Amino acid sequence: MMHPNLDQARRLLCRLQAAIRDSVRIAQRRGGRRMTRVAAVTTADTIYGIDKVSEHAVLAWFAKHWPQRWPVELVMEGLEGDAVTFPRGTPVKATLFKCILDPIDGTRGIMYDKRSAWSLAALAPQRGVQTNLSDIIVAVMTELPTSKAGFVDQLSVVRGEGVCADRLDLRTGRRKKFTPRPSKACDLAHGFASFAKFFPPGKVWLAEREAELFGALGGSPDIFDDQYLSTGGQLYELLMGHDRFIADLRPLAFARLGIGAALTCHPYDICTALIAQEAGCIVTAPDGQPLRVALDTTSPVAWVGYANAALARKIGPKLREQLKM
Repeated sequence: MMHPNLDQARRLLCRLQAAIRDSVRIAQRRGGRRMTRVAAVTTADTIYGIDKVSEHAVLAWFAKHWPQRWPVELVMEGLEGDAVTFPRGTPVKATLFKCILDPIDGTRGIMYDKRSAWSLAALAPQRGVQTNLSDIIVAVMTELPTSKAGFVDQLSVVRGEGVCADRLDLRTGRRKKFTPRPSKACDLAHGFASFAKFFPPGKVWLAEREAELFGALGGSPDIFDDQYLSTGGQLYELLMGHDRFIADLRPLAFARLGIGAALTCHPYDICTALIAQEAGCIVTAPDGQPLRVALDTTSPVAWVGYANAALARKIGPKLREQLKM
């Protein structure tokens, strides 16, 4: 089996996500209720019509473009059941990579043309069921814009080699490189910071923990809340210096409240955390440890993101004390 060129793998995933973006934009132009209809309900999430568009694009792209010399297992919402590998029929134990992806992270926002969604993908060396988020070595995230957008961003990384970031002009096709710059602020005053509390289950518990934490940090009244209903979008806001702190503690809330809810972050939602980390952000489990959740479609993931190490040192201990971790 040929040793993989990781930068080539990164570029391949960039092209995959460009194809997903194109398929979503075609679906946007067609519009209609097929975008917002519920197509399926799985153990992981609700699948909408627009998700099915991207799923077909992914499978077709891998069949046509993924190098046969790098056999891969594909992990994606909607593919639950028998393992899907490329070349098709390759035993999982014979694959070189495990590729986890979310074709559209932020479906609920993009299908109503409210806010950009993100296509997320990552590669890890195949270690069977032991393969986890900390094994990821290549990650790519691509903006899926609203219908009136003029520019879209794509960010990608090979572990240890820094972030590649491009901005595409949708009118001219021209690309321009840029450098993500996370905030260097040492506190949250006059900045954006939030707990993920998108849905009614657990919202009160999460809001109470949020208020307690911000109070313990000094109680500035000028901490702004922005609920970006996309984990990829939340990471982007950290990367770009827009947000300083994000906590997604929904799995903890549901466990403590005895709520059996699937509406949490899953490994495919947070699979591009490596990009934020390469840019200098700190992304960990709530207890400060690395994210080591298995690369599957059902495991709940609680995570915390800080724009920089100084914020992690200031906020992390108080959060862990509050959560008794």
